[in-house]
Amino acid sequence: MSVFASLVEHIADLLQPLFGPSAAAAAIIAFTALVRLLVHPLSRAAARGQKARSALQPRIAELRRKHGKNPEKLQKAVLELHAEEKVSPLSGCLPSLLQLPAFFLLYHLFSSGTIGGEPNALLGHRLLDAPLGHRWADALGDGGMLGGAGLVYLGLFAVVAVVAYFSYRLSRRMTEASAAMAGAGTGGADPRVPGAAAMGGVMKVMPFMSFFTLVTVAVVPLAAALYVVTSTTWSVVERSVLYR
Repeated sequence: MSVFASLVEHIADLLQPLFGPSAAAAAIIAFTALVRLLVHPLSRAAARGQKARSALQPRIAELRRKHGKNPEKLQKAVLELHAEEKVSPLSGCLPSLLQLPAFFLLYHLFSSGTIGGEPNALLGHRLLDAPLGHRWADALGDGGMLGGAGLVYLGLFAVVAVVAYFSYRLSRRMTEASAAMAGAGTGGADPRVPGAAAMGGVMKVMPFMSFFTLVTVAVVPLAAALYVVTSTTWSVVERSVLYR
């Protein structure tokens, strides 16, 4: 924790001439961008995997027709097909999972009063009038919705709403395209196919995931909320480019 706190403080010092009192907030955004850049190769691989899985759907449909009455043989044939083409049914989950440690680091860093036995100096940093260690409930208790901190959260909520709208549209297009290919001639994704049930559930929930970000932003420290908003915005732009 102390090493991570020093990293944030160092980035904030570098950005101080440009962002003044909000340098720590800018440092969190820069840190988020760095994390996303490190994960980007995996995101590209996940996009290639998604396209490869889509390309396999006609062959999987043929296997369903061939082994439809023998579920064990169907599962084995589909697994062999995935292995032959080097495609993982759940490879797209890895980029999201690898970002969780960074989020939890920020969450604990700005929820702790002390770091290494010393007072947590990062809690004194702000984004405009909103302390980075406070939550939305604290903003409501300190000036209300139209107070300085409340307006910062209103701005974040507005950004999340816009990003969620575009993410919803993008996810719906991806879901409909995948469902059309996966269910062609079968009436829907076949639960006997390895990974089909899990992916079907993910694809159904995906269009609504961005709206859950609003809840997350409201209940976590502002520093962690900045990470979530920046990462979510990055995801929408990245997906729109990689999945076009």
